[in-house]
Amino acid sequence: MLPLRITRFKFCSLLARLNPLHRFMATAKSTDVGFLGQQDSIAIDQELVNTYKFTVEQLMEVAGLNVADIVADIYPKQHESDKVLICVGPGHNGGDGLIAARHLLSFGVNPVIFCPKRAKSIVLERLIEQVEAVSIPILDTLPSTDTISKEYSLVLDCLFGFSYKPPIRKPFDDVLRSLVNVKVPLISLDIPSGWDVEQGPGDVAEDMRLQPETLISLTAPKLGSKHFKGKHHFLGLRMVPPQLLKKFGVNFPLIPGTKQYIEI
Repeated sequence: MLPLRITRFKFCSLLARLNPLHRFMATAKSTDVGFLGQQDSIAIDQELVNTYKFTVEQLMEVAGLNVADIVADIYPKQHESDKVLICVGPGHNGGDGLIAARHLLSFGVNPVIFCPKRAKSIVLERLIEQVEAVSIPILDTLPSTDTISKEYSLVLDCLFGFSYKPPIRKPFDDVLRSLVNVKVPLISLDIPSGWDVEQGPGDVAEDMRLQPETLISLTAPKLGSKHFKGKHHFLGLRMVPPQLLKKFGVNFPLIPGTKQYIEI
């Protein structure tokens, strides 16, 4: 019999070490991890670059790989023809999506990228060139809701990240109106696009208010994610230095083994 002092999380962590198939049993609560506001999220990114000497490309590569791992693990491909639609914006959130597409391709997944607005930064331009070099399709026009629901197995929302500030502008307003009505699982990265990073979906018009099935938070959940009511919420970017997380009140949980994410 297990000693009474062994917590459920410690027990699940032990199982995960003994058998990788149990890795999804290990969970933590977002309230234990802590939440980040918009300015603190931006400040952590700035310290990673300025103090800890990470490059933006390094951070995005790890983030994109985290996203691809979660998508491939939680939504395994059922048929060879299955396609994943990745909607990318012009910022770093979109860059994470472009990198996730490249990794998903290496996992045997069929990614298709929808890019409603091309980024002007050199970093994002290089990421576009990388996915083009491996023949990942890039669409300038979003397929119809019916087409998405029939031809794609899921949609990954990487349009806006934690730097986003309302209101929703064109062409993204029409994009969100379409994504609201898709009949396949929707996964959002860091915060559902269109939501206020701190206040959540409250002021978003109902016809643009995304309600993803899965949310992937990086570093820590954002304040707006308190309003997330979906099925799965994951936390990734394990590689952020512990002392930096502590400075901003984040308690990143112990993750069993070598996985880079945990369900919260």
